[in-house]
Amino acid sequence: MSRLDIAIWLVFRRELTLAWRRRADIVVPWVFFAIVVSLFPLAIGPEPQTLRTIGPGVVWVGALLATMLSLGHIFDTDYADGSLEQLALAPHPLSLLVLAKVAAHWVLAGLPLVLIAPLLAVQLQMDIASLDVLVASLLLGTPVMILIGSVGAALTLGLRGGGVLVSLLVLPLYTPVLIFGASAAMSATQGTSAEMQLSLLGAFLALSLTFAPWASAAALRISLD
Repeated sequence: MSRLDIAIWLVFRRELTLAWRRRADIVVPWVFFAIVVSLFPLAIGPEPQTLRTIGPGVVWVGALLATMLSLGHIFDTDYADGSLEQLALAPHPLSLLVLAKVAAHWVLAGLPLVLIAPLLAVQLQMDIASLDVLVASLLLGTPVMILIGSVGAALTLGLRGGGVLVSLLVLPLYTPVLIFGASAAMSATQGTSAEMQLSLLGAFLALSLTFAPWASAAALRISLD
């Protein structure tokens, strides 16, 4: 392994280790997601057709809100203890180190949402075919939201009320991901192909992987100056 590969692996492992020490912060978005999705059947009623119709949108809105709730944990701790400055001074591309942090954050905050979603979707009377597409759309969409959110988190780093500012910055950019993600599962529910929506989500993911780490690194350098 090269020194760059080792550095990326160490950053990734460090994020997982620190998250294990503050497990309560990581669990909050999962619980929030479960509560938001579970409340809709109670509020709307037990009518299966109604729940099946709104199910994909409910799950996706819950995942979007839970993702936004977790964005503050990407850089704040490193900024407070000074380790973010050490990353910026490291002889490795900051964008790749940021990508390692974002990947670890997705494993902690995004992947659990994908795993929980099918269990919650059962409450919304979604069938097996639509569950498969729902999981696929979340696998493609949640990394996009976290990558975009990392740019907003880097831009507002150290600012008072940064959490609110992050929400205002990233929410308009989340809208296309929300639309196509929910539309993919809804198409499966209606018995039509979701290939177009999943392809677009894949394109969003490719663009986000290309540009978001670079933009986040540039924003972090500005915030640290």
